[in-house]
Amino acid sequence: MPLPGLRRFDHVGFTVPDLDEAHEFFVDVLGCDFLYSLGPFRDDDGDWMTEHLAVHPRAEMVENRWYRLGDQAVFEVFRYRAPDQRTELPRNSDYGGHHVALYVDDLDAAIDHLVAQGVRVLAGPTASRGPAAGNRWIYFLSPWGMQFELVSYPNGKAWDLERRPN
Repeated sequence: MPLPGLRRFDHVGFTVPDLDEAHEFFVDVLGCDFLYSLGPFRDDDGDWMTEHLAVHPRAEMVENRWYRLGDQAVFEVFRYRAPDQRTELPRNSDYGGHHVALYVDDLDAAIDHLVAQGVRVLAGPTASRGPAAGNRWIYFLSPWGMQFELVSYPNGKAWDLERRPN
């Protein structure tokens, strides 16, 4: 049975070491619109942070900033301080590993833009095969090392094209 009332993806949230650096990346490099900022939030005496957010009870959410990308993606970007805070990023192969994929119309132009902005772009682009044929993709890293991906399939992917009604 599906989740009752589920309609769409709303946002993705992640923690960064430097909100000003992240702001420059999201606004100046990716072209996001800055929406608003919230915080700080903390509970000096109780367990609210643990009970509601599964973090250390004395963790402080220093600030979080909201960004919109195009007409769909919304990023909630946090800066936390916590006594037990870990600073190493998970790789895709680690439990909890992740990346954020962004669709672009012209993959090569987008790669050129990232390179001109000094962004570390990994090897590629790679052309997918099988059900994903028609898709090209490449990974790049944010200034704090988080993995992002650019994807482009302007003529569709094989899987979608095979299932498209006549």
